[in-house]
Amino acid sequence: MISETHQLVFVGGLHRSGTTPFARCLAAHPMVSGFSNTGVDEDEGQHLQDVMPTGQAFGGPGRFALDPASALTEASPLVSADNARRLADQWSRHWDTSRPVLLEKSPPNIVRMRFLQALFPSASFIMVVRHPVIVSLSTKKWAKTSSYDRLFDNWFAAHDTMRRDAPFIERLQVVKYEDLVLSPDDVLAETASFLNLDGAIPSDSLQVGRSSSYEQTWDDWRHSANPVARLRFNRLIRKYGDRAAQFGYRMDRLHGTEPFTI
Repeated sequence: MISETHQLVFVGGLHRSGTTPFARCLAAHPMVSGFSNTGVDEDEGQHLQDVMPTGQAFGGPGRFALDPASALTEASPLVSADNARRLADQWSRHWDTSRPVLLEKSPPNIVRMRFLQALFPSASFIMVVRHPVIVSLSTKKWAKTSSYDRLFDNWFAAHDTMRRDAPFIERLQVVKYEDLVLSPDDVLAETASFLNLDGAIPSDSLQVGRSSSYEQTWDDWRHSANPVARLRFNRLIRKYGDRAAQFGYRMDRLHGTEPFTI
């Protein structure tokens, strides 16, 4: 069972944002217990409980953040001591509670930080952010939509909610996936300090180059002889460029990021 000495850590971020490799690194630390071999998709805690609806209830990958009902706060009627105990009990079946830090990772956490904090006031939150172009293109094959605009809209809806909720969160770290793969030891050292972990978080499970095919698709659209593809590229740049810049990204450049303030 969970006790007051445990530290709960919730990792969130849209599908294809790098939450799974980040969580695996964190769970490899000897002080941390995460979920593994649970039999559910990506060992996500959302599928190991029955207190709150999963992201699938709101359309799943590439769609869930567009439904305002997917975003939960402390005002939700689901906030109660009984539900906190129920969640803790259901998740504890999959944690090694002899470890002091207990990790749960699910994409919808990005729009539910305030809700989870209301249930577990001392919890820490780590949100993983990745370029909207890469996330949108890589989610396309999993999403129940044929619209690239809808995929981009979902990215901005989720991250706008994250930014809006951030001032209410006592303990929050935002990790940019691009920084994680470029300087894993530095980023993971910041996370270790944030969580007061003894020793380094292993980074050897991280793989680089996982964005290359989507980068190539984006570049192909940019230089395509097909006017439809070029038109799509230029329209998306115009439509989302200013909003992407607010999060430190450029729609016309997939490498390099700037910090953003939450």
